[in-house]
Amino acid sequence: MQTSRSLLRSQPGRFGIAAATVAALVGAGMTAVATSSSGPAQANDIRWLAAEHAAPPFGTERPAPDLGATPRAKCGPGSGPETGRQGRVPAADFTNGRAAKGYICNTRMVSHFGQSGGYRVERYVDKAGHECAFYDSTLLFPSDAGNGEPTGTYVLDMKNPRKPVRTAVLQTPAMQTPHESLRLNQKRGLLVADAGSPATQVGFVDVWDASKDCRHPVFESSLPIGPLGHESGFAPDGKTFYATATAREGITAIDLTDPALPSIVWHTETWGSHGMSISADGNRAYLAAPCCDYVSATSNGSGGLIILDLSEVQARKPNPQVYEISRLTWPEVSIPQNTIPVTIKGRKYLIEFDEFASNVFQYNPDSRVGAARIIDISDETNPRMISRIRLAVHEPGARATNQQDDPGAQTGTQGYAAHYCSVPRQVNPGIVACSMILSGLRVFDIRDPYHPREVAYFNRPPSGGSHAMSAPTFVPSRGEIWYTDGASGFWNVRVTNGAWPRRGPSRPRR
Repeated sequence: MQTSRSLLRSQPGRFGIAAATVAALVGAGMTAVATSSSGPAQANDIRWLAAEHAAPPFGTERPAPDLGATPRAKCGPGSGPETGRQGRVPAADFTNGRAAKGYICNTRMVSHFGQSGGYRVERYVDKAGHECAFYDSTLLFPSDAGNGEPTGTYVLDMKNPRKPVRTAVLQTPAMQTPHESLRLNQKRGLLVADAGSPATQVGFVDVWDASKDCRHPVFESSLPIGPLGHESGFAPDGKTFYATATAREGITAIDLTDPALPSIVWHTETWGSHGMSISADGNRAYLAAPCCDYVSATSNGSGGLIILDLSEVQARKPNPQVYEISRLTWPEVSIPQNTIPVTIKGRKYLIEFDEFASNVFQYNPDSRVGAARIIDISDETNPRMISRIRLAVHEPGARATNQQDDPGAQTGTQGYAAHYCSVPRQVNPGIVACSMILSGLRVFDIRDPYHPREVAYFNRPPSGGSHAMSAPTFVPSRGEIWYTDGASGFWNVRVTNGAWPRRGPSRPRR
């Protein structure tokens, strides 16, 4: 198995530059190469984290509304459905052994690999036809890498989907601890990450090329040019990677025209973003933007969606200017995580998903669980939320019952909540699959975006409850969804009983 260690030995020049640069970056703070609408530069990012900051006009803390759950899945032959409330794994099921059997509805396991996982799974088929999976191997580097296994980003050969084979472990700085930033660009085959942590991290940006042989990606570069990393976004053309800070306002656009020599083309401290997605033409950013300072954002929730005009960054204009188009929030907002632009029957929408509950430090039944929603952006100056995607366990009435005594339910960074969603394609996706932490992988039919409905789920909880937190990926031709659980590893799941509608959109109902 080839790892990055051998590759790094052949790259002393590039990595020497990175090592020489990082001390200056940490000590002096980031100076923007190109800024716009950014206000005064912060002298030092670490001092900024400790300061108090005014919240943007998204809204204030409020009681959790009773919204109602998305209609639950109707389970067909071969299922082993949940025993009670939608999404729940009761404490009694751990005691009597039912939880160990798992909960499946219109799904079946194809394969399983490893014992840990992180926040994103990517699939890529290279020029030679090799099929690979990539995923970060830990929720928190290096504490839960698990049982002596190597730390880093794992590469699996999926030639035989029933028997994944690990062929490489990428161990450059950002690939060791990408947190939520790992991204693979399908057009160019570039695998990129910005070093991150639950709050933030000195932002090494690592670039690997998987286009020729995805089983053994080629190291391109690793440089400290993504200050205070956590999450990210990637322009579909593969030429611009966006590093986001989360614990403070900060977005950095990095040019990858030459992946061996990436460079900053724009940096702002006007807007903060957890994750962000980019429109197909690269001209719009859809930010999942938490409010204000890090402590307030994670103890009170708030924030929402911000739409930015990135056209001058995309066009590589000198000193590019970026403009805000609109913003939106919702009553149940917790911590906005990321967005996905989709087109359904010719109309443009966003799928937005929040992580955790609105207070990750203390369990309160009244804390809001944001879960997910569909937003109509056909008029980008006036985005409208049209539907919600959530489980019965997310409702405040349920949170006040004895489900709070279920394993993991009162853990702020676990619990009955959402974390990531993905779609198999962005035009008429048919379904959205979401990792909903204790409730495992959930699949929803969104052909009618006004009336989403659950159609399948898969949950194999270990003794302390599931940590399903990764953005899934898909193999439509085989009906497979790949995701990772932080406590149990990589899962390849096949959707059964016709629950995955792969033959186009239905007619939306108003």
